[in-house]
Amino acid sequence: MKFKVLIIISCLFVFGRGFSQNVKIDSLDIKIGQMIMLGIGKDTVIAPDNQIVKAITEQQLGGVLLYEKNIAKQHSVQKLKKLITMLRKEASLPLLVSIDEEGGKVNRLKEKYGFPETVSAKYLGDLDDVASTKYFSDIIAHNLLLLGINVNYAPVVDVHNSENPPIGKNERAFSTNPKDVIKHARQVISSHRYFNVKTVLKHFPGHGNSKEDSHYNVTDVSKYWKQKEVFPYVKLLYEGNVDAIMTAHIVNEKLDDSKLPATLSKKIMTDYLRDDIGFEGVIFSDDMQMKAIANQFGFEKSIEMAILAGVDVLMFSNHIPMKGRDMILPKDIIAIVKQLVKDGKISKERIDASYRRILKFKEGL
Repeated sequence: MKFKVLIIISCLFVFGRGFSQNVKIDSLDIKIGQMIMLGIGKDTVIAPDNQIVKAITEQQLGGVLLYEKNIAKQHSVQKLKKLITMLRKEASLPLLVSIDEEGGKVNRLKEKYGFPETVSAKYLGDLDDVASTKYFSDIIAHNLLLLGINVNYAPVVDVHNSENPPIGKNERAFSTNPKDVIKHARQVISSHRYFNVKTVLKHFPGHGNSKEDSHYNVTDVSKYWKQKEVFPYVKLLYEGNVDAIMTAHIVNEKLDDSKLPATLSKKIMTDYLRDDIGFEGVIFSDDMQMKAIANQFGFEKSIEMAILAGVDVLMFSNHIPMKGRDMILPKDIIAIVKQLVKDGKISKERIDASYRRILKFKEGL
């Protein structure tokens, strides 16, 4: 069943201040820039001449990713809000300001910085009380709104497996039962939408039964993955409850016998997620610097393969320094993609498709 998304690319001035007069609206640099999500390094205060700020001002960066290292130890809430406000005001198109704020162990906004207590998805799944899920989800989403964060990489809709290293052992999944995952994820999404924060479901097509952590190793779920692991995506999509989806860097031969990680697999991202399941919204990659991708395919090749697979937003955490300097910058990625377009390896139409989806995603932010 196909799910159609209305693509609106006119009236771009509804996004913040509008385009500056000295920049072409259809610039390939801008379109590629909107496909980039970067960590901002270790900064808690950003100087006006910062390279990330420059990229945002020049419309060559679509979004930023915040971590605990960006939270000052003193006056934490006020300083974080000031940092985010500064970044957002530089953007002509709305800047995606994103964070992993699942609750429990995956929680950047900790109590020690002055933020409210959160609990894990597993705690809420075991409690199995939607009112409690609403209570804690409302707290998280309201705090994100107050800070100016407009994208949360949550909820996790993987199935729970207590032996799973990155998810099960960290209590990041609601339940072993997909129906319960759907029930509680639906409420998390609803809470965030009420406070105008976009959610990103993760990790497609299912990371819950993996035996390894893709942060550190190639992770093959072919022997353990079950079809029911995509049920939450299908059901929530059918209900109109999916803003965006994040990929998993997992190998799944049941969906792609070439053994490519899902993030780099056209069979999984386009043929399965888009064509078979019918998702037409934004696909975010998981961090492209995780070792399951970076160590196997390298920087340039992984960018090419992810875009060709169907990924719209390429995420780089900037946890690992770029050769010769502190971090990856948008110009590094833009140069690679422009060369791929010039060489005919990636079409302009493929870039345009992601650009349209991202503009649609940013409406109202």
